[in-house]
Amino acid sequence: MLGLGLALLLALSVAGVFTGIRMYRADAKLPGDLAVALESGSSRVSAADSAIDRLGIRFAPTVLRLMGPKKVDAKRRKIDMAGNPGGLTIDRYAARRAVYGIFGAVCALSLFANGVPVFGLLALAFGLFAADALIWQAIRERKEQIERTLPDFLDVLAVVVSAGLGFRQALDRVAERYEGPWSDELRITLRQMDMGVSRREAFEQLRRRNASEQVSQFVTALQQGEELGAPIADTLIQIANDMRRTDAQNARRRAAKTIPKTTMVTLIFMVPATLILIVCGMFLGSDTDFGSILGG
Repeated sequence: MLGLGLALLLALSVAGVFTGIRMYRADAKLPGDLAVALESGSSRVSAADSAIDRLGIRFAPTVLRLMGPKKVDAKRRKIDMAGNPGGLTIDRYAARRAVYGIFGAVCALSLFANGVPVFGLLALAFGLFAADALIWQAIRERKEQIERTLPDFLDVLAVVVSAGLGFRQALDRVAERYEGPWSDELRITLRQMDMGVSRREAFEQLRRRNASEQVSQFVTALQQGEELGAPIADTLIQIANDMRRTDAQNARRRAAKTIPKTTMVTLIFMVPATLILIVCGMFLGSDTDFGSILGG
């Protein structure tokens, strides 16, 4: 049975290598967003990711059809929220999901045939979720960076607005001095406003692209201040102060959750280990004849 499983794995591996080489060399037509991503993001995408994208691009339309329009739209929004890490697009996501899924299925079949079901289940889980893991991680890191940058950004923006510049010009001037995901989001918003999108709609799209409570708070307060005619500088300072209070409350909440976890780790690992050391030290220091005790 073991030999049959190994032979099956070897045959599938050889077939997969030849198929991959043929598909990689084939002159396959790439979707528009994938071609642009491969070109503009070539300096950020590793050679391995680029090869995986090209191997799986033929299966991308099938994966997207199986997902359905609603799931495709939801996944595209998740990719936008992640900031398109490494030039990721919905077609590249589908290509990677196809490659990872096939690889995970082949490994799982081999492991199940060789009587290793636990690792087979792990292989299946890898095939199902590997393509989404990058998006989840990027969303979390991007959200943390934006929320860490936003209060200081608002303080600087308030100072520039108070100096006499209009809000649009001040936003452009301050965005040039920042780097990172928040600066990228602001540049997108400014470009939309330059193309004729109203300021309200541009900031609404900024809210939809970011799963951050602070960004939503910023957009809401900005729109309310505009409707009520409140001074924009005072509104920005108030938003920044509210965000810092929220950050402090969240930090205290996280610290409160950490205390039980630390106590549990101490009780499970450190206390038994300490007791073992104390008891062993007492026995070793007492010069007890263990042979006579055990009847040896």
